[in-house]
Amino acid sequence: MRVSTLVLGFGCALVTAGIAQERFDSVVRNDFFAGFSGDKEALARAMKTCEDALEKNPNDAQAMVWHGSGLFFRSGEAVHEGDIEKGLDLYQRGLKEMQSAVTIAPDDVTVRAARGAILLTGSQQVPSSMARPLIEDGLADYEHTLELQTGYWPRLGTHPRGELLFGLAEGYSRIGNQAKATLYFERIAKELPGTPYAKRAATWLETKSLPASQTGCIGCHTGK
Repeated sequence: MRVSTLVLGFGCALVTAGIAQERFDSVVRNDFFAGFSGDKEALARAMKTCEDALEKNPNDAQAMVWHGSGLFFRSGEAVHEGDIEKGLDLYQRGLKEMQSAVTIAPDDVTVRAARGAILLTGSQQVPSSMARPLIEDGLADYEHTLELQTGYWPRLGTHPRGELLFGLAEGYSRIGNQAKATLYFERIAKELPGTPYAKRAATWLETKSLPASQTGCIGCHTGK
């Protein structure tokens, strides 16, 4: 999978959580970002930090979801290097770890938002036969994240609300659920008028599709 795409996916995971990143996220995120950009030492350091945390507490869901995402990333590296068997093993292990994290902490916004963003982003880089279950699990994570944020949703900024709603809308569009996609694109248009998210929503509502360049995260550097 493209490194830049996965890095954006992680950035969106942190933003979608809609809270200041504390605890485990603040310890490992910079090393993971550097690792996903090609710094192998930083990635190894981040994975070791996760492994140390899991050795102390095997049920540390935040450490587990980050470690699983690292395995997921390394699976793409292995396939790119031609080791398909290793890539598939890492892919399955990464998915299993992220699922375990969700099972342990189903109501932890940082865990659900992280896996959701990673799966929805990663699904764009795998064969179509493998993409649908990733999208469906990612959508379930985002739906639950939205539910968990109901009490403070109006206080969240444009970016976290936009990333979550857009991820839901675009994900449902990709699996052919036009009714759900329409619901979320209309919600974006209503709640976030005048934003880049609303512009994308207007395009989709008119054409029922989006160009590939408009399906990713709207980061601070692109959201002008």
